Amino acid sequence: MTQSYDFIIVGAGSAGCTLANRLTENGRYTVLLLEAGGSDKKFWIHVPIGYGRLYYDRRVNWKYVTQPDKGLAGRADYWPRGKVIGGSSSINAMVYIRGQAQDYDDWERAGNPGWGYRDVLPYFMKSEGNARGGDAYHNDKGPLGVSDVEMHPTVENFYQGMREMQVPANPDFNGAVQEGYGPYQLTSKNGRRCSTARAFLDPARGRKNLTVLDHSDTRRILFEGKRAVGVEYRRNGQTHVARAGREVIVSAGAINSPQLLQVSGIGPAELLQRHGIDLVVDRAGVGRNMQDHLYFGFSYRTRKPTLNNELSDWVGQLWAGMKYVFLRKGPLAASINHAGAFVRTRAGLDRPNMQLYFVPATYGAGPTVAPLVPVTDNKNLKLDPFSAITINVSPCRPTSRGHLEITSSDPSVPPAIYPNSLSTDEDIQEALEGARYVRRAVTAPGLAALIEKELSPWPADDNDEDAIWRLRQTGRTTYHPTSTCMMGPGVDKTWGSCGAFSVCDGQ
Repeated sequence: MTQSYDFIIVGAGSAGCTLANRLTENGRYTVLLLEAGGSDKKFWIHVPIGYGRLYYDRRVNWKYVTQPDKGLAGRADYWPRGKVIGGSSSINAMVYIRGQAQDYDDWERAGNPGWGYRDVLPYFMKSEGNARGGDAYHNDKGPLGVSDVEMHPTVENFYQGMREMQVPANPDFNGAVQEGYGPYQLTSKNGRRCSTARAFLDPARGRKNLTVLDHSDTRRILFEGKRAVGVEYRRNGQTHVARAGREVIVSAGAINSPQLLQVSGIGPAELLQRHGIDLVVDRAGVGRNMQDHLYFGFSYRTRKPTLNNELSDWVGQLWAGMKYVFLRKGPLAASINHAGAFVRTRAGLDRPNMQLYFVPATYGAGPTVAPLVPVTDNKNLKLDPFSAITINVSPCRPTSRGHLEITSSDPSVPPAIYPNSLSTDEDIQEALEGARYVRRAVTAPGLAALIEKELSPWPADDNDEDAIWRLRQTGRTTYHPTSTCMMGPGVDKTWGSCGAFSVCDGQ
């Protein structure tokens, strides 16, 4: 039997949950929300530090593995993406960062009216319910909970080191300026993760005009000519068809959205023809222009206890669990990134080019560099059994561009992901500057007083060739893939809206 709705939304992630709420709130439209994964009503999804237990959990995670990447010394990287109601907002590390104001203004100057910072700020504020209260940059009454974390004492050593590096203090990375060091806020509320499912979908679930179907794999978008009229999906072993009177909205993320478009006949003609897919629209840009932040990690044994000491054995885990269950406090309520900084690594820059993450813990830190071997079973991230910290550095505006493409006409077959990391001279230089910035910072008295020894090796003479090789051996995704369904002037004009079809990827 064919079902009919005004709107069909494919993907109940960051964008999909929000759209389902907004499109149903006036009661005029019927909406079907399809999600390939299952319910988000799982204990470890809602515990902030439960991130470590979701990292390899195939029940909530697509668990993508990239193709071997020349830019990462031939390694294949592991890309977790949410396969659950709430999408990646249900399994991520929850750091609440809006982005730099100048970057939005750059979008506007590139010919995108309405995308300047002054234009997008009201929407950030509308969605936000900040526990600190409202002001010129924040709202305390919106649905998306944002709150401070209970920071580990070693954060003060990081702060002192940043002061000694002449970095200004900044208690609010989402306020008037982003540059400086300070605490990270999380998308959490009352000690629990506040995913888009919790913030936007849960309040809408009682509406009669909203239908939410989990465990529903969208197989194809259906077209009449070049107009999208519905979708085919499978649920409980049965194939179903749903028709859309107004729009089909693809909000399946930076990996699944272009994959779905390609298997449905929208994409590079040669690729689609190679897999025997009938061409609807030849769009070379589908799956191209893929961007991602890399991070480079530096681990150090410390003279003071860290989260490793509190959570690496069952006694500490029991105590932390009791504190969380009864008080919604303690390390389980804080996730892993406690503090950070946005800094400029050289003179002449008009804005920060580097983001730092201070993590009072380590996962599998060791004295040698080992090639990344993607883990595809259901192991958890394990804390090391000794006192240690990690400082990660991530360049803010990478220029390398990757792509993805289907390997089969079967939508259940994962696409091939080609990150093309560190493929430009600019990105290599930025990575070097970021790494050397961290290595200078840890010699500042505040951090030096904390650190006992370095666990992650670095070339003894710090020459460029060996340093770049070390970065290629250890760089990894920061889990921010984007732009595979790009929009804007001067690009392949599939995006934004096309007839009754639109793409909306909330990363």
